[in-house]
Amino acid sequence: MIDAARCEGASDMMVFMSRRWTSAIMLAGARGARRFGEYRRMVGGISDRMLTLRLRELEEHGLMRREVVPSMPVQVLYHLTDSGRSLIQAVHAVASWAAREGR
Repeated sequence: MIDAARCEGASDMMVFMSRRWTSAIMLAGARGARRFGEYRRMVGGISDRMLTLRLRELEEHGLMRREVVPSMPVQVLYHLTDSGRSLIQAVHAVASWAAREGR
């Protein structure tokens, strides 16, 4: 028997991850903690406004964490959470599948 609630949760997450830039930001974050400007350079073509929006959404979903480093000047780093790191495995699997299928 198919668990409808589980399928709905998976569907909701696939819709969220399919939003433009979301997977690219996650993949950039998989390489370690990054500052805003580093994400902007790694995810070519994204506007500051859109990057800010997507980072906030990823935080709200518990996939990224924003850390303010008390330094002069103050630095803000974005890290994948444990949940985000586990989701990256699925993102890599989908990306590999798409490449094999020529999509």
